[in-house]
Amino acid sequence: METPTSTLRQRRKEELRERILDAARALFVKVGYEAFSMRKLAEKVGCSAGNLYLYFESQEHLFRCLVDDSFAELERELRAALTSKHDPVTQLRRGMHAYIDFGLRHPDAYRIAFLVVRPRQHGAIDPHASFKTLRTAVSACVAARRFRKVDVELASQALWTALHGVTSLLVQLPQFPWVDSERLIATVIDHAVEPLLRRGRS
Repeated sequence: METPTSTLRQRRKEELRERILDAARALFVKVGYEAFSMRKLAEKVGCSAGNLYLYFESQEHLFRCLVDDSFAELERELRAALTSKHDPVTQLRRGMHAYIDFGLRHPDAYRIAFLVVRPRQHGAIDPHASFKTLRTAVSACVAARRFRKVDVELASQALWTALHGVTSLLVQLPQFPWVDSERLIATVIDHAVEPLLRRGRS
């Protein structure tokens, strides 16, 4: 049975874990994976390095938690954008806008998910849930005969490449003299989607 004391203790543990994650995210982005250390993080958080290991068994475990959190939040936002009664192509466009919007509103989370380089991992990488959601949206466009008969995997990867390109550039190079970002994003999405659309009768 939980007591007020145990509930408060648990809340404080959860708050410290979030503080550690927030500080680690900022530090990974600032110094990179290789220069990161649990000692530097402990100094930033204001606790002992040993205390960090009560929450995360290693630097890799900590980084993996940050990556998983980033992808989970991106997936939630994509699913929210795709939950509507719009036709499949409109749904897909909404999802693409949501992807870019996520990166611009949460640049450090996006950097953790895609841009912070860590030692090369061996073996194949499983597609993350957000990519699978994009692929499902493309499949829906094909099934509804709104898209030409295309290779769904190829089309999905091409769309993701366009999305990641514009998002990462806007996140990493905010000082570049970009045109109006909304116009730029709309143009990138249009240029990626339009060639896939079905025209007239097949």
